[in-house]
Amino acid sequence: MPPSCSYTPSFALCIVAILLFAFSFVIHLFQLIRYKVWFFTPLALACFLETIGYIFRSLSSKNDPYHIVWFVVQYFMIVVAPVFISASIYVCINRLIPWAKAVGHELHQWWLAPRLILWGFVTVDIVTTIMQIAGAALIGSSESNMNDPTTGNNILLAGLAIQSFSFTVFLTILALFRLALATDSTLKLSVKTKDQFIFAVALSSLLVYLRTLFRLAETASGLFSSVSTNETLFGVLEFTPVVLAIWILAVWHPGRWLPSTTTVDLDDPPTAMAETTSNK
Repeated sequence: MPPSCSYTPSFALCIVAILLFAFSFVIHLFQLIRYKVWFFTPLALACFLETIGYIFRSLSSKNDPYHIVWFVVQYFMIVVAPVFISASIYVCINRLIPWAKAVGHELHQWWLAPRLILWGFVTVDIVTTIMQIAGAALIGSSESNMNDPTTGNNILLAGLAIQSFSFTVFLTILALFRLALATDSTLKLSVKTKDQFIFAVALSSLLVYLRTLFRLAETASGLFSSVSTNETLFGVLEFTPVVLAIWILAVWHPGRWLPSTTTVDLDDPPTAMAETTSNK
């Protein structure tokens, strides 16, 4: 069950979240413009959505936790924002694979096709997010009309379960990609230049994954359970992983580590790509 329907959110947590996400939005927007990496716009958008979400969550905290408009807005924003973080992470891998090919690594595995990774996982995230929002809406409607909310909860749970499985597959691909780079002794120096960034992407991915698993456990535990009504768990397993992932990607911003060109063939990058990456 979405938190604001079952308890009064912490106003202090909301204020901290608003400040951190608003500042991160400014930082990401600045780097977006500075490096002209427009394909990382979702990262800045995620910060903006989180900021708006926690503003409305603070309204629920200070005024009325059962106000339907404030609840819908905050829940929608906080649920959707991590999807844009995931999309940004997918883009990182979408760019790292052509870079690896450009510096001489042969990646013939079909599952390392950049477009397949980007659009495959983005599509799954879009579908599962729609399922989560639809499920939450049905729960809210059922609770308002004193009806059984099980159907809505099951839809929400299915969306989270599919999303969790999808991200598990992505993490596996990310690990296999890094392992493939590590086993190529001829590329040790080239890989070393990107190691910090790859680690940052991996850590951000794990944090987003942790948050998704929490949402899955929260929904599976049922309405008004000890998990879904625990503000401490929300702060530790929803707010903290997301804000850390966003700030990690602010410090190790993709604009400083990845090629900015968008004209190369991502499945078979030309020589020009190698020239671009050598300057990174």
